[in-house]
Amino acid sequence: KDPGEEPWLKNIVQGKDQVLDLMLGAVNNIRDSMPKLQIGAPVRQEEPPPSARSCPPGVYTAAELRPLMERPPQDPASPGADGKAFKKDRWTPEETKEKERGYEKHCFNAFASDRISLQRALGPDSRPPELKHWWAGGPQGPSSPLSDGPGSSFFLLPPPPEYLKDELDRYVEQLQIVRVVRQKERKGLITARLLGASVASGEVLTFLDAHCECFHGWLEPLLSRIAEEPTAVVSPDIATIDLNTFEFSKPIQNGKQHSRGNFDWSLTFGWEIVPPRERQRRKDETFPIKSPTFAGGLFAISRSYFEHIGSYDDQMEIWGGENVEMSFRVWQCGGQVEIIPCSVVGHVFRSKSPHTFPKGTQVISRNQVRLAEVWMDEYKEIFYRRNQQAAQMAREKTYGDITDRRKLREQLHCKNFTWYLQTIYPEMFVPDLTPTFYGAGENPRGGGRAGRRAP
Repeated sequence: KDPGEEPWLKNIVQGKDQVLDLMLGAVNNIRDSMPKLQIGAPVRQEEPPPSARSCPPGVYTAAELRPLMERPPQDPASPGADGKAFKKDRWTPEETKEKERGYEKHCFNAFASDRISLQRALGPDSRPPELKHWWAGGPQGPSSPLSDGPGSSFFLLPPPPEYLKDELDRYVEQLQIVRVVRQKERKGLITARLLGASVASGEVLTFLDAHCECFHGWLEPLLSRIAEEPTAVVSPDIATIDLNTFEFSKPIQNGKQHSRGNFDWSLTFGWEIVPPRERQRRKDETFPIKSPTFAGGLFAISRSYFEHIGSYDDQMEIWGGENVEMSFRVWQCGGQVEIIPCSVVGHVFRSKSPHTFPKGTQVISRNQVRLAEVWMDEYKEIFYRRNQQAAQMAREKTYGDITDRRKLREQLHCKNFTWYLQTIYPEMFVPDLTPTFYGAGENPRGGGRAGRRAP
């Protein structure tokens, strides 16, 4: 019978749902209890059979797409040439120690990176054939954007002055259009990017992490989309550069299953395969992928729109949460966050962070509380149930002044978080806003409570 016809059966069904919600919440709480200090790589997909149309030709002339720097002749036998893996069969004790020091300091194989040419090419353009008239190339470091696309000016915002310093200054002097901008003290990624934006003069701001390599024709598709839709915040399709060998995971000819950004209720960024609803919306491979969130390390945005939309929350500290905050803000305030499949940039995804947090990792929770209080409305309580440190900050109001950010939301006539969940990310599982029980689960053999009764 229909459960609605039998009260006792209806109670059983409701009870089962409550228990399942409680169990799912407990599992999520265990997973979310530790701060996430690194963004993982998107899932690498196997090449599917030929299907969707490839990216179409552009409309730029060869002269317009001429790179700012000509790449020197490539030695195909050099370490890592053509994006291949760095290989070394025999190691001296000194080399082994150098490699170990590199891993300890940078959390990737700095020994290999130092021996791969800054002018490394990535081999033939393996994107769909119709795109191959777009010029490209692709070494890592400061040369890559210069050799792989047109542009006007570039700024490097390196680590504190004691690292690289004079050596870096001498190198970029040769590049002429590159400027090194340093902060007087370490203030983190968010402040560094705001500093870079303040001294840039171009119409489009493009942010790239240091450990990136740009593939053929990476920049033009990003600029083209912004010219078409100025409120679009666009990211390239991010390829993986292996942290041990620096092998570049190249695009495949016949398209792939794309990934897009998401988040969980601990406000941690993650990746997911593009769902059926979005695949159906896209008419072919050239269409941008609408993404609920973005990784934040590699993206381009109209300078005027960056300023209009509120740039970054300048009261966030060091690193963490700024990409999720910007994602919510852009979507809720009339913009869109997109991945452009025709643009490919490689990125070294490290398994752990090499950086220290001068004020401790609680700065991540503080940043997340700021975004939750401004953009998430009543749904912030789901986050607080998963992060007790954040919940305490919210109760004690130790997350700083958010008056200006709330005023920005009001001035831009931004939509609420219910709209975001229903319109932009309907695939998101939303726990009960007022659960009977909540909390972290524990092993029954170890004792302890499995949940907490809601007030």
